[in-house]
Amino acid sequence: MLRDIDNYFLQLEEPYKSTMLFLRSYILSLSDKITEEWRYRMPVYYYKGKMFCYIRVHKKYKEPYIGVVEGGKIEHPNLLKEDRARMKIFLIDPSEDIPVDTIKEVLEIAMTFYK
Repeated sequence: MLRDIDNYFLQLEEPYKSTMLFLRSYILSLSDKITEEWRYRMPVYYYKGKMFCYIRVHKKYKEPYIGVVEGGKIEHPNLLKEDRARMKIFLIDPSEDIPVDTIKEVLEIAMTFYK
């Protein structure tokens, strides 16, 4: 029997599925201190045991995104605040190449807020 988190990814349609599976793998590869959990009906990633980021498909923009928990502390042109107080999001166009270097840059900055 598959876990809820695995079902989540399997039920996505392309091109979201490929993009989200890549993001899942990429986020986990950034550090051995990053773990994945199924919370709030979405994949959530913890760094050193604290909520770090999550991935979803944006309902309005219809694009996958990374929600960065400490994003409010980061000034970066690729991060959108929307109506969130603490978090910012990084939208990813599934029809374009994934901006891996930019994602890495943003997530490495975010990791500095976890001591």
